[in-house]
Amino acid sequence: MARLTLQQLLDDARSRIARHLPGEVPPEAVLIDLRPSPSHVIPGSLLIPRSVLEWRLDPDGDWRSPYAPSLDDEIILLCDHGESSSLAAATLVAVGFARAGDVVGGFEAWEAAGLPLVPAPEAEGLPGTGPPVESRT
Repeated sequence: MARLTLQQLLDDARSRIARHLPGEVPPEAVLIDLRPSPSHVIPGSLLIPRSVLEWRLDPDGDWRSPYAPSLDDEIILLCDHGESSSLAAATLVAVGFARAGDVVGGFEAWEAAGLPLVPAPEAEGLPGTGPPVESRT
């Protein structure tokens, strides 16, 4: 098998997913923040670290989050800069989440656009099993 460059791997992943600009995320989509220890997060997002993503979303898995979306839901992933989220979204497509995508530019672009953020909640229980982040005033 021929070696792929990282750019080729990203290009291939991005050819199989939907990419959304910050502020253009459909309100009905499930937004999942993949960052392991964020200080601020997007209201309504699920916090599922990249290292446990597939286990928390596996429809038949013992480690599935009670808040995990279904295979039919639109899922939009967010990482720091929009690179690992592309690879993760392509992996989700490969395992049956046909409507997986990511945010172009990741959290950095979201924050730069001045879109809503709240302080991250204290982690409780197993990583990636908590409810969506609520808005705080």
